[in-house]
Amino acid sequence: MSTASTTSPALDTLVERSGLKTLVEACLVLEEGIAGIKDIDIGMMAGAGRVPGPFARADEQGLDEILTALERAEAEWGESFEPPRILRRLVAQGRLGKKTGQGFFPYPQPDDGQSRETIQLETRGEVAIIWLNRPPANPLSPQVIRELAELWRELDGKARAVVIASSNPFTFSAGADIKEFTKMEPSKEGAGLIEAGHGLMTGMERSSTVTIAAVNSLAFGGGCELAMACDFRIAAESATFGQPEINLGIIPGFGGTQRLPRLVGEGKALEMNLTGDPISAYEAERLGLANEVVPDHELFDTALAWARYMAEQAPIAIEQIKSVSAMGELGEGLEAEARGFAKAFTSEDAKEGISAFLGKRRPRFQGK
Repeated sequence: MSTASTTSPALDTLVERSGLKTLVEACLVLEEGIAGIKDIDIGMMAGAGRVPGPFARADEQGLDEILTALERAEAEWGESFEPPRILRRLVAQGRLGKKTGQGFFPYPQPDDGQSRETIQLETRGEVAIIWLNRPPANPLSPQVIRELAELWRELDGKARAVVIASSNPFTFSAGADIKEFTKMEPSKEGAGLIEAGHGLMTGMERSSTVTIAAVNSLAFGGGCELAMACDFRIAAESATFGQPEINLGIIPGFGGTQRLPRLVGEGKALEMNLTGDPISAYEAERLGLANEVVPDHELFDTALAWARYMAEQAPIAIEQIKSVSAMGELGEGLEAEARGFAKAFTSEDAKEGISAFLGKRRPRFQGK
């Protein structure tokens, strides 16, 4: 006796109705401001077992195809399947999902030959997009720093504006790659990495190329420092910023002790660096760390709009404004930070903090 290899029409209809209805309800929750797209997708994956979440699934299928299916469903099954406004708007804007590079989430469409192991380059006219592409956390490993520095040398002064974005919807950059750091000799490779990171970020600050960080989610440690080295930071509503190095018994090493006070003030910067506590996107905007906060699904478009506007400005004037604005004691401060990082990183407390982090336990610092 043979068994059928295909599902029944009734089951197919049930699956389709369930999927379409889930997306409609998810869009209504989003439009009413109850939750953002990442929270909804995470909630549906964790709570309802729908993997991927409804928005990522729709992007994968194609929002134009989803819209057509909903219009048909509304005619057949009633007004509860009416296509949401946000879906119609995204399709009208040409944001059709993964196949076009943007839907509810953005997706890299790197130029030919521009996919490195940890980053990708995509150009749109005079705007370049550097995609951090080392899932799941996009840590700032030595390789990431090297590849960013190499790519920046190619773009510096040639691209009019650069957007730094994440290919992972759930993390901008969670900080340094701790495991990689433990393999380095502090006085040699460690010092070289800090110097390379400082050189990259200082070069970004003084260049005629304008840089915009599209911070979509977690920007911790080195990720926060990379964002701070950009000229502007556009944050999604679900983004968070923090310098948690203190919890490992070390200090920020890529400018966190210097750029953070210049942006949020000495008192708040000291609090963030000494407690390691993160702040929300809206608090970051209030303090001056974020230039603008937008809904998650509008982040990439907003960052591109900033980049396109800046690409129309006079490059020489931009370079001079940025160069003069970066003058002062920043260079001396970064040198002092590098010395402080080396001292903290070679301490027994740092070894204990990193060991505890990797072992998922609470550290016991001894002040040694």
